[in-house]
Amino acid sequence: MRVLLVEDEPELARLLAKGLSEASYAVDVAVNGMAGRRFIESGEYELIILDVMLPGLNGWQLLQQIRKLGDTPVLLLTTKDGIEDRLRGLELHEDDYLLKPFAVSELVKRVRKVLRRDRGR
Repeated sequence: MRVLLVEDEPELARLLAKGLSEASYAVDVAVNGMAGRRFIESGEYELIILDVMLPGLNGWQLLQQIRKLGDTPVLLLTTKDGIEDRLRGLELHEDDYLLKPFAVSELVKRVRKVLRRDRGR
């Protein structure tokens, strides 16, 4: 399964990509929103893992563009836990929401859950 990880913190991106790869996912990593958009336009992904706070094109803006292109499942990563942010994610049709900090094992479990739910649609 092919996953796109859009995360601007290099060490976190490396750690998450390693954990996902060890769980048998093929992972592409984009370090900002614009790079993420280029990956999305040039390839097909079963899931996009998207940090909300990105330089340039932020996660909310990129999620809006993703939704215009189709219904690829999106798992949002964020440090913001306010109700406004959670409601915004729901309005933009995110598929799951994970608050930082989290364990890589939790991310892998959530990825499996989102993909299983998507296959059931």
